[in-house]
Amino acid sequence: MRSKKVINLVKMMSSALGLGYLLTSLAFAQEINCSHQKSTALKTVCSSAFQAQKQKLEAQAITAYMVTDAPLRLLQDTHVIWLRQLQRCKYQSCFQQQIDLRTDQLNFFASLNQSLTQHYLKVENGELAQKPIHIQIHRLNKNNIKIEGIAYLNPNNKLEKQNLSLLAYSTPAQKSDIIDNNNDCKYHFKYSKAYLSVSSDQKGCEIFLGTYRLYD
Repeated sequence: MRSKKVINLVKMMSSALGLGYLLTSLAFAQEINCSHQKSTALKTVCSSAFQAQKQKLEAQAITAYMVTDAPLRLLQDTHVIWLRQLQRCKYQSCFQQQIDLRTDQLNFFASLNQSLTQHYLKVENGELAQKPIHIQIHRLNKNNIKIEGIAYLNPNNKLEKQNLSLLAYSTPAQKSDIIDNNNDCKYHFKYSKAYLSVSSDQKGCEIFLGTYRLYD
């Protein structure tokens, strides 16, 4: 009996170590590969000027992959979006802001209960949209939800003009028709098993329209 318990314990430890190795490998795969500096952006980020920030980002990525309860596909696809934004940078301040933003995002994935949040990323023809948008629906309690959206614009803009945001509060029973608190835009959210479709008849409210993939 004792030998069987020992064998089971060894199996559990091996599985845990294997999973840890896999998640750590995935985290490193998400980081910037400085061995192939094919763009000016990568050359800048891989320089000694950003070494400390890059190390902090790598450490946060490992932590996020090890402890998050968010879907790992979400971490991978938000990394793709972030890297695209990073490669658009033209100024030192832009690179610094983007690295800080990704570090904060990974901290968010690692620190909060993601099981209470539904994440959606905008897609076009089955691929991540070239103009990325991230919508999150948070369950605050059994009677209230909070809907947040962020549309990523030019990262070289002034900080306050690098994105547009959507903010709405509703209930689980009334989450299809929402009003953006920021600009009074009225949106219709149509939910399916794997996608969210956002529509509106109002002019000036077009940026958040489209199809979004659910990450669960």
